[in-house]
Amino acid sequence: MNAAKCRALFETLREVNPTPTTELEYSSPFELLIAVLLSAQATDVGVNKATRKLYPVAHTPQQILDLGEAGLIEYIKTIGLYKTKAKHVMATCRILAEQHGGEVPRDRAALEALPGVGRKTANVVLNTAFGEATIAVDTHIFRVANRTGLAPGKNVQVVEQKLLKAVPHEFLHDAHHWLILHGRYVCRARKPECWHCAIEPLCEYREKTEAPRG
Repeated sequence: MNAAKCRALFETLREVNPTPTTELEYSSPFELLIAVLLSAQATDVGVNKATRKLYPVAHTPQQILDLGEAGLIEYIKTIGLYKTKAKHVMATCRILAEQHGGEVPRDRAALEALPGVGRKTANVVLNTAFGEATIAVDTHIFRVANRTGLAPGKNVQVVEQKLLKAVPHEFLHDAHHWLILHGRYVCRARKPECWHCAIEPLCEYREKTEAPRG
């Protein structure tokens, strides 16, 4: 996709949704970090249901450590892979309490050193909690980037680097949220809803779908 089409694509997404943000509920960088850790292979809706009960009781690393792993599990057992996630959350809270004064570090290397935190999670935290121009390539963004021709690539690292180069600077901070929401609700994996897609005229996806017949 050339630069002019790329700019037009993001201008259109901005018109549709001027202030995009995550659908995970949080009120601090720590709450966001834990929510993102819990969201792997789970829905934001499911994570929010759990954290609405957890955060009023424990919303700092020390408070979660005080719950203990068994106590934490009682709040997150409705989320997939909850046992593994509980271990990661407890280990992360211990590191934050002991090495970072209970605060989430604004540093990629320090974030990626936390148990269960990879590049994608670090990018989400840096972007959403700290306002940095990062793009966390999940399955939705990977799909949209390849289908549209915006930043085609065979793996998430290639797509991320291409997006960082292709997206005009003024759109870079919000690009992550625009693309993930577009992939979640319009450019779906099995049945992309091209017939009501705002960026369809700019999209280079060859197998565009038609509206279902009633």
